[in-house]
Amino acid sequence: MTTSAPHGYASRHRAAVEQRGRLCAGIDPHTELLEQWGLPVSATGLERFADICVAALAPVAAVVKPQVAFFEVFGAAGFTVLERVIRDCREAGALVLADAKRGDIGTTMAAYADAWLEDRSPLCADAVTVSPYLGFGALRPALDAASAAQRCAFVLARTSNPDGAEIQLADAGGRAVGQTVVDAAAAENTDGSGSVGLVVGATRAHGLDLSGLHGPILAPGLGAQGATPGDLPEVFAGADTRWLVPASSRGVLRSGPDVDALRDAFCHTRDAVETALG
Repeated sequence: MTTSAPHGYASRHRAAVEQRGRLCAGIDPHTELLEQWGLPVSATGLERFADICVAALAPVAAVVKPQVAFFEVFGAAGFTVLERVIRDCREAGALVLADAKRGDIGTTMAAYADAWLEDRSPLCADAVTVSPYLGFGALRPALDAASAAQRCAFVLARTSNPDGAEIQLADAGGRAVGQTVVDAAAAENTDGSGSVGLVVGATRAHGLDLSGLHGPILAPGLGAQGATPGDLPEVFAGADTRWLVPASSRGVLRSGPDVDALRDAFCHTRDAVETALG
């Protein structure tokens, strides 16, 4: 099966990582971090946390990944802050990957696609994480929206949590369930658009053949979850690591709230990733 030259989201993604490196900067306003930064666990504290993260990370990261749940917990005020984070990061030249992990069927999935991938939505990002475990075909509204808008749907394949193996490594006619997700994603990318990415944890051997994906791979688990830059070449042996986007959230964020210290921590980790991957 041949794959066309990169275009659409693939071109945008490759240009960003070539300029800024492959490390994805997570923005996770976890209660523990708000308290560590001396901020109130409130919408006011969230807003200050977000402002610091955007100032430190958006000008230097190729991809910024706000964890939607940590904004959602503050209700309407949290979503207002998230809308601004998405806007300001994109204005600073970063691609924004909304880590929302949405997954449903029919019109509900279509509404999620509209929320995160359509220009008219105030939550519109460059990419969003989605769950295929109601069936890969149920993601069709998000896949089509991503392709049409030169954006990307990152599909969960092999997550970084140990519990995921029960489903993701289950046998599905001679292939692991996770591999069926990989193969379905690869089939979407034969046009060269790279509009379907995968989420594959960096914390352990994943057992997947990623060689034919021709799309981005978000690899969470760097830092607080125990993965190191030096682990990446072994964990992702056989994959095209030009597409690899390792993610660090709390491992970097613990260096805040000073903007310069936070940026320095990100850049140090990014440089270690680039050295490890070559």
